[in-house]
Amino acid sequence: MYAAIKSIGSYVPNEKRNNQWFVDRMDTSDDWITKRTGISTRRIANKDEQTSDMGVQASKIAIQRAGLTIDDIDLIICATISPDYYCMPSTACIIGQKLGTKDVMAMDISAACTGFVYALSIAKAFIESNMKKNILIIGAEKLSSIVDYTDRTTCMLFGDGAGASIISATNDKNEAIIDIQCSSDGNLKDLLLTPNILNGEKQFIQMKGNETFKIAVKTLVRDVQDIMKKNSMKNTDIDLFIPHQANYRILKVVGDALKFEEKQKIITVQKYGNTSSASIPMAMNDAYENNKLKYGDTILLDAFGGGLTWGSAIFRFAGKNINDNK
Repeated sequence: MYAAIKSIGSYVPNEKRNNQWFVDRMDTSDDWITKRTGISTRRIANKDEQTSDMGVQASKIAIQRAGLTIDDIDLIICATISPDYYCMPSTACIIGQKLGTKDVMAMDISAACTGFVYALSIAKAFIESNMKKNILIIGAEKLSSIVDYTDRTTCMLFGDGAGASIISATNDKNEAIIDIQCSSDGNLKDLLLTPNILNGEKQFIQMKGNETFKIAVKTLVRDVQDIMKKNSMKNTDIDLFIPHQANYRILKVVGDALKFEEKQKIITVQKYGNTSSASIPMAMNDAYENNKLKYGDTILLDAFGGGLTWGSAIFRFAGKNINDNK
């Protein structure tokens, strides 16, 4: 039994917050933000919109595109660092309740920007051990709820949104996820974190930008080189390279170091900013809806986040083409 990625879907909130919003509130400029981050706009959830609400909307699209119903789902995994509740119930449980699932295992994982890749690795293990058949994995974030909008070093980087995918069992090896590798290093936890709210500190994201940039580039490049070497693959074997959308400068340095052509790289950070665990599935969905991600394409994912965590995955997309889903 193999695990296959059968669909992708995403949801973005209505509010489109451009760089001028920050220019009006702090000492910065549109030119500075664009040059430093590559971000022009980011989506912001409204006050009453929860992480689970965004996850539900993305999930409905993914389930429909996979040709399944809610009753077919037997596990829900939600990757998030901005859950509905601290610390329970899990956002996955709330998503399941809002979708109308019954007697279905649900859990959250916390791996920051690598969360979707971590969730994918867990889903693959559940499928290949014959424990589950159709798994809903979600990356969903309301980062606006944990961003300090007086901190000019971080506040313009982040946005809100959600992405979801169905991972299903298959007997067809040609549809199988080829490989996933994930890792972490807690010794570097202070580079990117939210303080301990139990000590009365505000739960805003804090980041040591320069140090994080250097380690992120080195780690992302090495991780891709490792997984491709392990699977005897070359750049030309990859149809689409979809990295975590953290910062355009990181994406450019990593993409250039790995020698991927422009047509292979999917970049959406300019539209959505950094949406942490939702970043990769949102970028996948953009590629899918623009008819760039098609059945049988070989996809490479690469992510790096707080923890520190990192991970990469290679798979063949096993979902229907977008025109077949209309």
